[in-house]
Amino acid sequence: MIEHLVDRLQNDKYITLEITPTKSPTIEPLISQISSLKSFNDLCGFTVTDNPLAKLKYSSTLAAVKCEKELKKPIICTISMRDKNKLALQSELLGLNEFDVRGVLALTGDPAKLSDQPNVKGVFEGNSVELLRMIQFFNAGVDFSGKPIKPAPKKIFGFGVSDSFSKDISRLQKKWRAKIENGATGIITQPIFDAKLGTALLDAFSEVANSFSDERKNAKLIFGVFPITSLKTAQFLYSHVPGIYVPQSYIDALLKEDKPEIGVEITKKVYNELFNINPKIHFMTANKFAVIDEIIN
Repeated sequence: MIEHLVDRLQNDKYITLEITPTKSPTIEPLISQISSLKSFNDLCGFTVTDNPLAKLKYSSTLAAVKCEKELKKPIICTISMRDKNKLALQSELLGLNEFDVRGVLALTGDPAKLSDQPNVKGVFEGNSVELLRMIQFFNAGVDFSGKPIKPAPKKIFGFGVSDSFSKDISRLQKKWRAKIENGATGIITQPIFDAKLGTALLDAFSEVANSFSDERKNAKLIFGVFPITSLKTAQFLYSHVPGIYVPQSYIDALLKEDKPEIGVEITKKVYNELFNINPKIHFMTANKFAVIDEIIN
């Protein structure tokens, strides 16, 4: 399934949706909600998050296996460097490979100090680029120490993430280059709320990707879209989240009328503009999946 998803990313329209497992021993309710979406057939696949903000959630790897089986669409499993050492990370890659979950979103991970659990310590044996390198080793049929893996794993496709705003875009280009050098198939941005910014990011990314002469030149930038449905959320992102740009016009519209439908209408407009620029979209909805039907349809 993952090969079909990558083909869509490189050659066609591509829309994925983020799933955040909850602090629950079952992920069935989320699967049920997603299955009932009117826009389900418009979705090419899904990502599953890995304890975002270091908060306790259902296992990302088990959620990925379960979701791929139940939803019958490819899953990109998020794996963070925060919670596992190199031995555990490689064990996860081996196990996921048997279940054909072969898309991996490599993250460094949020600081462990944000955790809701007592005395949590981060592992951080490197950053997300280290995990992408590990995937390259697996794709060469060896583990991270260079010892053969027999039989060799099926090909794993690594993905990365990126800020969607920087006053110095060369800073973003430097990070993109490191991830593409280490085999990133696609890089998902933080939410974008402005089409002009999307154009600038795509131009800068294309400059980096086109500097490669092998298959790495096919790496794609995937625009993150997050529906803001309240003034509180808009102002929080505007004031407190680095690497994201929220236009003042967005804030002003919600100041005038703080209703979810106002945010949805703005998101529809932004989504359509971004899709026309680059039809590679990743929705992040904080599990409010139903809003996707309003935006896509």
